[in-house]
Amino acid sequence: MPGYLSIVLHAHLPYVRHPEHAKFLEESWLYEAITETYIPIIQILENWQRDGVTANLTLSLSPTLCSMLLDPILGARFERHLDSLIDLAEKEIHRTHWDRPYRELAWMYHHKLTLARETWRFYGGNLVSAFRLFQEAGRIEIITTAATHGLLPLMAGHPASIRGQILTARDHYHHCFGRDPGGIWLPECAYVAGIETYLQEANIRWFILDTHGILHASPRPRYGTFAPIYTPNGIAAFGRDYDSSRQVWSKHEGYPGDPRYRDFYRDVGFDLDFDYVKPHLPSPDHRGFTGIKYFRITGGRGPKEIYQRDHALKAASEHAAHFLAERMAQLQKLEGLMDRPPLIVAPYDAELFGHWWYEGPEFLDFLARKTFNEQKSLTLITPGEYLRRHPTNQVATPSASSWGEEGYWRVWLNDKNEWIYPHLQIAQERLTELAQTFPEATGLTARALRQAARELLLAQSSDWPFILRADTSPAYARRRVKDHLLRFIALHDQLTATGVDEAWLAEIEAKDPLFPDVDWRYWL
Repeated sequence: MPGYLSIVLHAHLPYVRHPEHAKFLEESWLYEAITETYIPIIQILENWQRDGVTANLTLSLSPTLCSMLLDPILGARFERHLDSLIDLAEKEIHRTHWDRPYRELAWMYHHKLTLARETWRFYGGNLVSAFRLFQEAGRIEIITTAATHGLLPLMAGHPASIRGQILTARDHYHHCFGRDPGGIWLPECAYVAGIETYLQEANIRWFILDTHGILHASPRPRYGTFAPIYTPNGIAAFGRDYDSSRQVWSKHEGYPGDPRYRDFYRDVGFDLDFDYVKPHLPSPDHRGFTGIKYFRITGGRGPKEIYQRDHALKAASEHAAHFLAERMAQLQKLEGLMDRPPLIVAPYDAELFGHWWYEGPEFLDFLARKTFNEQKSLTLITPGEYLRRHPTNQVATPSASSWGEEGYWRVWLNDKNEWIYPHLQIAQERLTELAQTFPEATGLTARALRQAARELLLAQSSDWPFILRADTSPAYARRRVKDHLLRFIALHDQLTATGVDEAWLAEIEAKDPLFPDVDWRYWL
């Protein structure tokens, strides 16, 4: 039976920009993702285009990520970061001269990093423009997410904030890609009834949910997750396929845990002499990741063994073949049960491919080529294209859900981060009051209102409560929430009582210069 497969990659990072420091540790999140995920994906797309491989991907690029990719200060810093890594790889080639296995890996890193710099420079340091070119060529479908990746169900008590997140994201997408988005990745795939009202206002036609968000819809979907459903107002919801997710994400049986793959945690930034690696570290005073790693996962508790690139690529090819065979087996089980070709939706965090799972881009490449060249039953398709081919689907109301722990929003609302939300609720209500008071503001007042919207959006980011729960950079996340809320409070006081301080306003506008034309009236 013929069928479809949708690979959906969600690329998102929190907005981190600190030009006041020569080097800032959390900025390295962006640099690592560009080097190990975004540029490799672009290189794969280039190769597919060169070889005539039709393999449509869906890529969600968050507004905060696009804003950072377009920022000239961060772009210049990334290029310096890449130059530094190439210098480190050259040092490693000399250091490992008499140790052939390590020297071959040092040459591999030097080659890959040099190619990454060539790709970066080919597109003039503008990866947003690069992805736009592939969308205009029909190679990918780019979708958006909420403006700062705010967890929308936790704003259900103030629907205007859901509206502000979605409409601001739509406007930013249009600025980046010259059109409106057809689909949206709901942050953390988190849904409650009512969100689709604002998707309809933004003319967004579809979104993705976790498996149980579809399976527990009312009425129950006839075809499970193998076909989308329409919400009562006509917005399509696609459900994540459980089996294809498990094969990649599972801690115990997922592909990235294969012992032939590269170990993420063993890095020369921790293993070698501190003074030797210090010039290349993300923070000059602390050890950290450089991206040059010499060991494979190995497995068990024994000593680590050296990474063998050819063995890892063989594993990626085998896993791609297995993944494709499993999808074909799913199609066989559905034979005769559906009146249309089934659709398997496989959504993942983009940064898994390349950053966390070093061979992930090669896995995608092998999978696309095998799907295109070795069989004719399964076709790679985007959800938007599926709706164009099969516009008639069941109407049902999805269940409240997310793809986080236990399927709801426990990760973002718990004893480590619950203190955030009463403050957010007050700020949200105050922004609506400001929008009602100043609907036609101009000049300095309009600038202050835009900045108030910006500060609220940044405070609403789901990344800060996530980091607090994960305990990865909790001090930084706590400071970011407090800084944005305190600035919002000061702006509210100036707008309602004391008058706007233009010099201070210009100072905070320069700190986080994203969404320059944000419309505070979206919070009416």
